[in-house]
Amino acid sequence: MILTVRLVRRTVMALGITAVIAVVVRLRGTGGTPPQRGGWREISTDDLS
Repeated sequence: MILTVRLVRRTVMALGITAVIAVVVRLRGTGGTPPQRGGWREISTDDLS
C-alpha cells in the first residue's frame, strides 16, 4: 500500500514539473513580430525564360 502511494506521488510530481517546464518554455517563446518580407510574388514571362 505504501509503495502505491509513493508511486502515485512521484507520478503526480513528475507531471507537475513537466507542466511547469512546458508553461515556461511556451511563455518564453512568445513575442516578436512575424517577417514582413518574403512570401509569394508575381512573376512575369521574362522571369520564366
